[in-house]
Amino acid sequence: MSTQTVPPAAPSRMTVVYPDTDGQPMAENTLQFEWIVTIKEGMERAFRDDPNVFVAGDLFWYPVEGNNKVRMAPDVMVVVGRPKGHRGSYMQWLEGGIAPQVVFEILSPSNRPQEMTRKTLFYEHFGINEYYQYDPDDNDLSGWQREGLRLVEIPKMNGWVSPSLGIRFELEADKLRLIGPDGRPFATYAELAHERDEIAHERDEIARERDEIARERDAERLRTERLIEQLRALGAEPEL
Repeated sequence: MSTQTVPPAAPSRMTVVYPDTDGQPMAENTLQFEWIVTIKEGMERAFRDDPNVFVAGDLFWYPVEGNNKVRMAPDVMVVVGRPKGHRGSYMQWLEGGIAPQVVFEILSPSNRPQEMTRKTLFYEHFGINEYYQYDPDDNDLSGWQREGLRLVEIPKMNGWVSPSLGIRFELEADKLRLIGPDGRPFATYAELAHERDEIAHERDEIARERDEIARERDAERLRTERLIEQLRALGAEPEL
């Protein structure tokens, strides 16, 4: 009797899972959170009319396919050349191989020099063009720009304009100001809400003025019509 040998099945390739979160909070305190939101939303606002600028806050970036351990979640990252839209994470091989060009990190008291050095080396290795660190507690801003394979520290940040984004950095006595390409400063959520309230109030005032003008026109028209009727009742034909 002949026997048939069944070849062993090829080992299955395990599916790599790329988590969307590490379970850690986005920020450690309200000041850090406010700055993350301000920069992220300011970038969204500055590039709202460009469909190919993707902005994200605290989103995992996976630069290497097949390795879910190599990752970073910048406080804010900007990718020029990728469409807007929701993502659970930024998997670079699914994004045309395009790495984020600009990254922001907002420091908190718990950040250690070793941690920030590790982040800088990661961003340098995986292709970031511009990297900015801001410490809101000390109002201290640092920046690095790519020169070849390295990120080189920018010697003077006050007045610096991002080559990739056209954003200008201005260090005032008590805080950082970021000015968009349109000349408008980035604003906090509270400032934006106040601005929206003022715009709504101005619109209401304009609407009230228009209504008042319309009422005055209607009243004038009624007065004219009554005058014409009175003149006709007296046998006079008014000239119109």
